[in-house]
This record gives sequence, C-alpha cells and structure tokens, in this order.
Amino acid sequence: MISFQDCVALCGLTEGEIAAIAEHEHVPEIAAAILGQYLLRQKNGNRDLQQMIVDDIRAALLCKDTVHAARLASALHHFHTTYPHSMAASGGRSGL
Repeated sequence: MISFQDCVALCGLTEGEIAAIAEHEHVPEIAAAILGQYLLRQKNGNRDLQQMIVDDIRAALLCKDTVHAARLASALHHFHTTYPHSMAASGGRSGL
C-alpha cells in the first residue's frame, strides 16, 4: 500500500503546498497530491498552483487568520524557490 508520505515524495510538492491545494479544492490531501503532480506537468499548471496558494492566503487574511496566512506564504515562497518559472509566468508578481 502506498502511503501519503510516498505520494508527497513522488509528486514534487511539499506537504504545505499539498495542504494548500487540498484547502483550495476542498479535497483530501492524497487527491491534492495527485492533482498537484498533474498540474506540474501542464503548460500553465505552475501558474494555476501558484494562484491556488495565493487565493488561500487571501481567504486566510479575510478571516484574519494571520498564522495560517503565514504558513501559506511560506509554502508560496518555497514553491517559487522550487519552481522559479512560475513567477515568470505571472509577470514576476504573485498576485497578492
């Protein structure tokens, strides 16, 4: 049986990035890992993943949940570090 940790290792995203996808799409984290891996292979997938995290940050800030927003911002920063071309696809702006 494949574990969640196996999925994390295989999909190319961190647990924080996967959690942001799961939150945005309202799906279990295992499904979010699969979706994330799929999107990483799509032409505009990195941009779409970035936008999901940005949307989650906005939602957290609207709820005044700054701790959660900070965790998501950390995930976004890691995503940009790992996939720097996602910034280029958005004109260098994260959309916040």
